[in-house]
Amino acid sequence: MKDPHIPWHPAFIAAVQLELEEYQDSLEFYPEYQLTTEPLQIDCVIIKKAADVKIDKNFAANFKEINLLEFKSPDDYVSVKDFYKIYGYACQYVYLKKVSITNLTITFFESHYPKRLLEHLRKIRKYKVEESYSGIYNVIGDILPIQIIDSKKLSIDENLWLRGLSNKLDPLSVLRISDAVRQNGSTAHIKAYLYAKTRANFQTIEEAMNMSTAAKSLDEVLERTGYNKRVEEQKALKIAKKMISTGFPIETVCSITELEPEKVMALYQEVENG
Repeated sequence: MKDPHIPWHPAFIAAVQLELEEYQDSLEFYPEYQLTTEPLQIDCVIIKKAADVKIDKNFAANFKEINLLEFKSPDDYVSVKDFYKIYGYACQYVYLKKVSITNLTITFFESHYPKRLLEHLRKIRKYKVEESYSGIYNVIGDILPIQIIDSKKLSIDENLWLRGLSNKLDPLSVLRISDAVRQNGSTAHIKAYLYAKTRANFQTIEEAMNMSTAAKSLDEVLERTGYNKRVEEQKALKIAKKMISTGFPIETVCSITELEPEKVMALYQEVENG
């Protein structure tokens, strides 16, 4: 049953801040940025303090001086109307702030493949669309950079926080996020992030907590969920494929399953093509 009261937008702002934490001294974040006295509001505006700051992060690689971010909760999606609404907000921003539109970017975040919107942009607007990274679709042909991001396809290794903005997390993903939270400490934006994640994945988090309490190591967690590294090769291959889909790096997969790296690499290609 959907919970309409889960505060996904504060969690999204928190996730973006956590993803860009190493650049916090170079960026200014403005959540729910009010364009005018009228209810024209953008989910997040990120402004570079210095225009030449380079951000080595997949979803922020194309950031310019001013960056407008629009987020849709896991049960929502970016429609064609949403696209034009936010594009219009970008034009309003240019007018009100007296800045050049070439200094702006627009980024849309959702948890689905934006099929209808991309078809519209290709067929009606005659834009080109390129997938620069997994789940990140660059829209080419406008005066300003536009990208549409399917967060569920993002790399869990590079975008753990954004991938965690889901109401369908599995226990292993919950444990990975929990480990990251312990390393980062308890900050205000982490609390906002955890509140939404917990509300949306209560049963899964309970399962993950039971696993974590009962097990003393990752091996024991995998053992209790059927991922025993000392099983026959066919079962080990099945385990490895599941771990790859969840986002574990090759070294961890090889270590847990005791499979040869060549076989694990073949599984990576199978998952990517499948």
